[in-house]
Amino acid sequence: MRSAKDFFAPLAVGAPSPLREVPARPSRMIHFFDPSNPKMAAKVPDMVGTVDVLLGNLEDAVKAENKEAARQGLVDIAQATDLGEHTQLWTRVNALDSPWALDDLTTLVTEIGDRLDVVMVPKVQGPEDIHYVDRLLAQLEAKAGVQRPILVHAILETARGMANVEAIAGASPRMQGISLGPADLAADRRMKTTRVGGGHPGYLVRQDPQGGDVDGPRAVFQQDLWHYTIARMVDACAMHGIFPYYGPFGDIKDVVACEDQFRNAFLLGCVGTWTLHPVQIAIAKKVFSPSAEDVAHARRVKEAMGDGTGAVMLDGKMEDDASLKQCLVILELADRLSANDPELAELYAPSATEAGA
Repeated sequence: MRSAKDFFAPLAVGAPSPLREVPARPSRMIHFFDPSNPKMAAKVPDMVGTVDVLLGNLEDAVKAENKEAARQGLVDIAQATDLGEHTQLWTRVNALDSPWALDDLTTLVTEIGDRLDVVMVPKVQGPEDIHYVDRLLAQLEAKAGVQRPILVHAILETARGMANVEAIAGASPRMQGISLGPADLAADRRMKTTRVGGGHPGYLVRQDPQGGDVDGPRAVFQQDLWHYTIARMVDACAMHGIFPYYGPFGDIKDVVACEDQFRNAFLLGCVGTWTLHPVQIAIAKKVFSPSAEDVAHARRVKEAMGDGTGAVMLDGKMEDDASLKQCLVILELADRLSANDPELAELYAPSATEAGA
């Protein structure tokens, strides 16, 4: 049994001390690129500052014969690219049961550990997977002289991982967040969908017969296959002070459904999503940034509530301390995003009417 006092001690002599709180850095879009693809690699410098996270993908979508080239490509990109202050560098390593995962971690930490913010671990089954990566990262950080801990992000892609999501979220001080991996999770659950994220027209509820006429017109409402999974993931992350993310939306052409799915995840508590194509970047930025109207309303509630106790009437609606807490979530997010984005800072600035009030 491990003492609670030891939880924040380094797992290797010379490794940096674990963080006691995950940095709340903007990560609305985690943009994937294949470091083994010269065309994609050449575009990376131009994307710095336009996305919150650039993620060098070493796992799925990289062929077996390109694994080593992708790993070395990420090293080369990290060493040659100035990422500035506002773009993070993440990687998705290969699965822990693959022949490449150990070399991925060993190479990346020892060669670019000081540039790497987060390691995304696929197909996490339980806390034991995080414990393994946690100890290994500490040993490699100590060996390479990395001064700050590299954080860990788990992908929820298996039924066992889903059943263990709370334990995974709290498995290590390195845990930064968890993403939904809908395609692999659907296969592992034996769900009958071949889509990568998003809804399905067969998953629906139908209006009751009108006047007993079962053959008459009846409204149909498509449901969200991922509502339960995302909600449970969000709760697990909130309980442990880490961040939940929607994963990939595979239908690149259907930007309308993509925006809908991203917004569902945002409203449920996710802070960001994966983007697989440049067209999804603007969608993620729009959806995972609160609207100017929501920020203005939240500011009005905060001002009207004074010391935060009691209740007030605002525009015919009751606002109380619970309302204020909801509004503070919006305001905190707006402050965090506008600190890195002058356009959002201007958008969220109080209007002349608000300032005069």
